[in-house]
Amino acid sequence: MPDIHPSAIVSEQAKLADDVVVEPFAIIDAGVEIAGGCKIGAQAWITGNTVMGENNSVGYGTIIGAEPQSIGFDTAIKSKVVIGANNTIREYVTIHRSIHEGESTTVGNKNFLMTGVHLAHDVKMGSHNSLANNVLLAGHIKMGDHIFLGGGGGFHQFVHIGSYSIVQGNAVVSRDVPPFCMAHGRNELAGLNVIGLRRGGFTPEERADIKRAYNLLFRSGGNISEALAVADESSWTDVAKLLFHSARHTSRKGMMQRSVK
Repeated sequence: MPDIHPSAIVSEQAKLADDVVVEPFAIIDAGVEIAGGCKIGAQAWITGNTVMGENNSVGYGTIIGAEPQSIGFDTAIKSKVVIGANNTIREYVTIHRSIHEGESTTVGNKNFLMTGVHLAHDVKMGSHNSLANNVLLAGHIKMGDHIFLGGGGGFHQFVHIGSYSIVQGNAVVSRDVPPFCMAHGRNELAGLNVIGLRRGGFTPEERADIKRAYNLLFRSGGNISEALAVADESSWTDVAKLLFHSARHTSRKGMMQRSVK
């Protein structure tokens, strides 16, 4: 049987694996499914038909699956939050369910969400990401993998955040962050995430090709369309092609540019 503290409130319609731990005063509502090895911290609230994979740790006061902060949202809509495995979700994190019938806000595997992080409705997060304290993601944001977002960063709805990117704390982001890049300030690129690429196991040849692609896109003096036309005339490694793919398939917000000072 799950280890449920006597002060916790767990609906009989919730499904908890036998080794789930539920700490004092936590609330788990009907329709929630929690797999083995999960620990739900004191005063956390899990609601909204949330589905949680194995070995997740949910911190004190966290709320997962609550209604989205969207004006005019119809509370009769059936949506959910889906969380993968081996995530660390610290104190006072909020993750809201989708605004669309049958859709989900999703979190992958092995992510680390520090205190006060907010994931709004319909965020799609990959795996192996670290979000420092008080990072705020608005609705419909798409995140890749192996990303670090500095504390206090604010991210506008619909933007894409590419894999292996890093964003400085307190940044204001309302345009796409390309993969492999560093961003800071207000929508400004600061160069490539060189350390992240080394730690990520990319070969010297792959890193050199990513740098070549970056220079073509952001340092060649032309616009993005011109750079993509030039790129089509050369051969590239698969990882470098990801940069061009992100430039061709931006969100409605478009891609941020390198700062020129």
